Amino acid sequence: MRHEVRFSGFGGQGIILAAVILGRAAVMYDTKYAVQTQVYGPEARGGASMSAVIIDDEPILFPKVINPDIFVIMSQEGFERYGASAPRNAVMVLDSSLIHSRPTCTYYEIPATREAKQTLGRDIVANIVMLGALVATTTVVGEPALEKAILDSVPKGTEELNLKAMKKGIELAGTATVKNV
Repeated sequence: MRHEVRFSGFGGQGIILAAVILGRAAVMYDTKYAVQTQVYGPEARGGASMSAVIIDDEPILFPKVINPDIFVIMSQEGFERYGASAPRNAVMVLDSSLIHSRPTCTYYEIPATREAKQTLGRDIVANIVMLGALVATTTVVGEPALEKAILDSVPKGTEELNLKAMKKGIELAGTATVKNV
């Protein structure tokens, strides 16, 4: 099954890393095909940034996300720029600690930044919290695949913290109410 996933937030939140980890989980540990693209520039210094991943059971012939069906949004500006026009049949996982707008599609409110800061002591892992929530709500890749990809991708010495962040995201998704509009 094909999924087009669009990540958005502001520069410094690990938006691109999250997309890379998701693509790695699909290709290396879930035997799927994936391609990842990114947009950054002045965004790298705090503006809206975007990264995308296509995951499919079949080879991917065109690498650009055209019709995203899954959105992971981590900032208000990212929502306005990349998520506000999400189609009604899409699913969105949004960081409710930083976003006050709500989409017109099915969505999950995950307080990723707040939980990363208060529970885990490092807001830098909010992107990994969101990845855990994404996998728990959409099953776009399996949890074991995501865990292995995280361990392959994060800096040495931060593995335990990042795995706690992933598990926190899965836990938050389990208690989140699905909002259908």
